[in-house]
Amino acid sequence: MGTGGEMKIVRSILLWILAVLIAVVFMVYQRKTGPTYPIKGSFEIGEMSYDYKLLRSHELAPDESGSLDHTVSLAIPDTSVAATLLWKRLGVDEPFTPVEMARIGDNLEAQLPHQPAAGKLIYHIRVTRGEEVVDLPSSSETVTLRYKGAVPTGVLLPHILAMIIVMILSVRTAIAAIARERIKTLSWITFFVVLVGGMILGPIVQKYAFDAYWTGWPFGGDLTDNKTLVAVIAWFVAVMMMRGPEGEKKGRWWAVGATVVVLAVYTIPHSMGGSTFDYEAGTINTGLSTEVKEVQTFDSTGVESAEEAP
Repeated sequence: MGTGGEMKIVRSILLWILAVLIAVVFMVYQRKTGPTYPIKGSFEIGEMSYDYKLLRSHELAPDESGSLDHTVSLAIPDTSVAATLLWKRLGVDEPFTPVEMARIGDNLEAQLPHQPAAGKLIYHIRVTRGEEVVDLPSSSETVTLRYKGAVPTGVLLPHILAMIIVMILSVRTAIAAIARERIKTLSWITFFVVLVGGMILGPIVQKYAFDAYWTGWPFGGDLTDNKTLVAVIAWFVAVMMMRGPEGEKKGRWWAVGATVVVLAVYTIPHSMGGSTFDYEAGTINTGLSTEVKEVQTFDSTGVESAEEAP
């Protein structure tokens, strides 16, 4: 193989690496900014520092004991430290239920009762040691935990892999278009993967998780479904513009535009505006209006005040 051929291969490998790096940045950003990403932090009590992680998503799959409840756990070896878990249903006018966290080895644990799919509980932890009191995440914040149905790995994993590959292929196709490389094949592969991963596997995952195949437009305001639809349409338009002898040249910038759409889609936090169970109506709602934060103020006796804020 000549030097020119070797350089072409090296250049292609470097461009694929660049595409993967760009895709990873956007995917990590989307994941970490989403409403189901765990809240992590640290606190000090008794002159010791402890880390904590409070989950915001729970899959309704039985644990070893057969329970569907969600376990909240803090790793605190100091036996002089106690903690109370306070919880209530999101959007329901009811007081917080206090649950004393039991010591199991080095951990303090308590359970949040299982809810219907898309049900949400808000919770807060009060840690005490003598006169010392620490509120987690803080004295004016709560954590929202959303419950979802169990999704088989054989369905969930292909969906996740497809959406990762879509991001990488989109970026690589745009790079190829700008570099004036051939892009028709890459574009069709990208469209096929986003179609299968987003519009076939995605609804199946949604059905398992929240008992509905599609909750985006025109049936609902689920941003995950809607942004997937936008990405599919963008790539469909791009490949349609590449038909004919001059299609690849004509559709080059349409492919770049489709990639810009995909990148924009990935800046929207994952699961934003997703399914939320309305306890009063007994229905599942979607859209940004479901992203309700209940602002709380906790004092030494419990909940001092509570109000809903957008």
